[in-house]
Amino acid sequence: MIRLPEPKAATLAKRDAIIAGLRRILRDSGVIAEAARLKPYEMDGLTAFRQPPLAVALPETTEQLAAVLRFLNQEGVRVIPRGAGTSLSGGALPLADGVVIGMMRMNRILEIDYDDRFAVVQAGVTNLGITAAMQSDGFFYAPDPSSQLACMIGGNVAMNSGGAHCLKYGVTANNLLGLKIVTIEGEILDIGGMHLDAAGYDWLGLLTGSEGQLAMVSEVTVRILRAAEGQRAMLAAFRSNEIAGACVDRIIGSGIIPVALEFMDRPAIHACEDFAHAGYPLDAEALLIIEVEGSVAEQDELLGRIRAMCDEFDPISCRVSQSAEESAAIWKGRKGAFGAVGRISPDYLCMDGTIPTGQLPLVLRRIGEMSDHYRLKVANIFHAGDGNLHPLIMFDANDADSFHRAEAFGADILCLCVEVGGCLTGEHGVGVEKRDLMHRQFTEIELDQQRAIKSAFDPDWLLNPAKVFPLVAA
Repeated sequence: MIRLPEPKAATLAKRDAIIAGLRRILRDSGVIAEAARLKPYEMDGLTAFRQPPLAVALPETTEQLAAVLRFLNQEGVRVIPRGAGTSLSGGALPLADGVVIGMMRMNRILEIDYDDRFAVVQAGVTNLGITAAMQSDGFFYAPDPSSQLACMIGGNVAMNSGGAHCLKYGVTANNLLGLKIVTIEGEILDIGGMHLDAAGYDWLGLLTGSEGQLAMVSEVTVRILRAAEGQRAMLAAFRSNEIAGACVDRIIGSGIIPVALEFMDRPAIHACEDFAHAGYPLDAEALLIIEVEGSVAEQDELLGRIRAMCDEFDPISCRVSQSAEESAAIWKGRKGAFGAVGRISPDYLCMDGTIPTGQLPLVLRRIGEMSDHYRLKVANIFHAGDGNLHPLIMFDANDADSFHRAEAFGADILCLCVEVGGCLTGEHGVGVEKRDLMHRQFTEIELDQQRAIKSAFDPDWLLNPAKVFPLVAA
């Protein structure tokens, strides 16, 4: 069961003074302190847990953010960074004595340079908003998490988010050039820049995926790419999860890297078809959505080779799109998958673990066995090409026993990922969800090294505490 630290009585006792101090920096419009207005901030995408914060601060500039952090550090107040609140690992879950710093007002695109292929944006710009700003000029920003319509680039940096197209283009870390960060002391630092690489230690790599534990990101310099000539998708349906998993391993092992390679099992297929009417085969146990890009000749060549590999596994059906409209229809269900599962289950936990692709058949079989053991349905929808699993465990949050079984089921899946040579998270982060499983992947010495880095940046552990690191030693 997820626990949060007890609030500091001293902080709660000076709540009014803290709020007054924030209002001196941000004015009344930049501070939320009323109980009713705090409700939207009491949880993030991990909706099973909630806790209203002490207050919410909404800076509009890097300088305001620095002033807020400086003030809160002087007062010894815990800080919870928040973008759009789409974190599925509880990464933005508040504390009763903590101030949430929301980045949604820092939402300006500051510069786009097509010659050197970069864009500078504030941390509150949405993922999809970056591409929207340059799409008409034939450019795009590659990482595309499923929440890209809402999630913000600062949160993407914090969790090192990926998406369906990260198989070819990489996750957030592979598409960053620079960051402007603010430390807990209110110091503004520039990391990296507008060039391909920076001298010295890889501070950019250290900060990306640090989950708001080391500093807050105020601006991001991203790598932008020219859009491909065209894209086409295909859909291959199979008689079992294991066969589909083996097909994934065959495609990746061949050396072909599609733009995307997505997996859906029977429960997901039926949920998505009922929701989107995308034409998915309802007699299949599993299907793969595979996308390639390039010139028409390149698309034909790659799809032909991939089709031949799928045929080795005796598919129930194999459909190659012949137009952008047909490709959009194939993607329609997958893009709405999480919402579709929400229509057939009161609640679900969206897990996030990563495994070697060669272990897919074994892991999918074991997840099926766990589903029977815990008496809970699971829909598997994930980025199969890079082994990033997203099993959706269906449960009823109003039934305590169902919820506890879902938690245990999810923990077993994540432990299985580590057991077969993978890791606890692919793109959702550790947050509070996986915090107490960190001992399964790291030794105490390794965790101590990570804690030492945290302490170097944040000596009093005020930045997003109670996340990532287990509350007690193993």
